[in-house]
Amino acid sequence: MLGEFEYLLITAAARLGDDAYGAAMREEIESTTGRRCSIGALYTTVDRLESKGFVETWMGEATAQRGGRAKRMVRVTPKGVTAAKDFYEAVIRLSIGVSWAENRTQRLA
Repeated sequence: MLGEFEYLLITAAARLGDDAYGAAMREEIESTTGRRCSIGALYTTVDRLESKGFVETWMGEATAQRGGRAKRMVRVTPKGVTAAKDFYEAVIRLSIGVSWAENRTQRLA
């Protein structure tokens, strides 16, 4: 089972598609959740997800906007998609019947 932050990273990478790399994922998470995301925590978690086979990474091209540095690109694997779906479905199932999720879970059921 994924942890919450792992789920957020996989989801951000999936949303960004071919544009998924550390800084973009960090921005996506911060703008969506309103919570700060340190780049160190992000890359530590990306490493862990990669070791589990949930994401793949590779070095992209160096860009002038990054001072000639390359981006570490991230892609969600089929195994990562399954893990994210399982996490999401578990949260939805667990949320059924709680007051703050009543209207949402009724629509999803």
